[in-house]
Amino acid sequence: MSRFGTLGAKLYRGEMAYDFVGRRKFWYAISVLLVIVSLTGLGVRGLYMGVEFQGGAVLTTPPDASISQDDARRVAEDASGNDARVQELGSGALRIQVTGLDTEESGEVREAIAAELGVAATDVNAEVVGPSWGDQMTDKALRGVIIFLALVSIYLAIAFEWRMALGALVALLHDLAITVGVYAFVGFEVTPGTVVGMLTILGYSLYDTVVVFDKVKEKTGSVTKQTRFTFGELANQGINATVVRSVNTSVVALLPVGGLLFIGTGLLGGGMLKDIALALFVGLAAGTFSSIFIATPVVVDFRLRDPEIKAHDRRILAKRTERGETEDSANAPTAVHAAVSRPGAPADEALATDEEGFVVVQRRQPVSRSRGRGRPSGKRR
Repeated sequence: MSRFGTLGAKLYRGEMAYDFVGRRKFWYAISVLLVIVSLTGLGVRGLYMGVEFQGGAVLTTPPDASISQDDARRVAEDASGNDARVQELGSGALRIQVTGLDTEESGEVREAIAAELGVAATDVNAEVVGPSWGDQMTDKALRGVIIFLALVSIYLAIAFEWRMALGALVALLHDLAITVGVYAFVGFEVTPGTVVGMLTILGYSLYDTVVVFDKVKEKTGSVTKQTRFTFGELANQGINATVVRSVNTSVVALLPVGGLLFIGTGLLGGGMLKDIALALFVGLAAGTFSSIFIATPVVVDFRLRDPEIKAHDRRILAKRTERGETEDSANAPTAVHAAVSRPGAPADEALATDEEGFVVVQRRQPVSRSRGRGRPSGKRR
């Protein structure tokens, strides 16, 4: 078994673990920083909406066009008076997009490009999208996202509980904000393919979150019926039992998506393939992060407001204090480190935290009895 597989087995069995819940404020800070950077990029650069949302014209030159992208952009902007975007397709053709054009204006741009190429105007393909159709696309996209989030909330509230529904929504909004921010920084245009990619990553992020929630629910289902672990510690055990599975699933999903984004778009050109691939790649990575570091810790914060959970945790911490198991004890469970203790472990086990935050189980050696001292074999005669 590989070292990563061995680590995953130990995490699943509870022999070692990472305290995700105890260090949740650190991960919250990272998430808030990422969201702020994303929203800053969105506010400064904004999103470049495609012609499907703004209306305009898309012109495609014949294959192996004898004109550079800069020249094609210059000709289109001079003829239309608007900003133009040029993209090279896999066949060597150029895709020229100019927003805010009607049918007559797009005809003028078409003729100017054909004249620059030295071909007939009919050889340059032109498609015109009206602004009303773009408004309908925007409205339907927003409506689809809102309906999706509403159905997700209802499902999670029924299958789990309302606090987990809120935790999942926080994670989904986190993924959306980061993906949109990356789009703003990169400068890719927003197309219907982008909307499809967004909805896809929301579904994947939800899947990963539900897997973690299911294990957390299993661990915390009888939290008040036991007197060994706090709610946060049991929730942390659930995360550790599924973290390797989440990472493995995400890596397997990111590899083909990365191939589409970095290799496929270079060989086959951009277009909708590039738009979907970027949304999927960023969303998959953000979804994996949020399902582990955001969703369950948010649920823990909500549950710690419950009077029953608060009273239960106080009793457990009070018992640990009576036994001398304080946070200053290097080898004893604490409110943070006990989250990785094994359920049902014998009393002679102790915990030790390494430099990376992982906790390993150590066995205390029993005290030797004095009756065997002084005898060669230590046995009775």
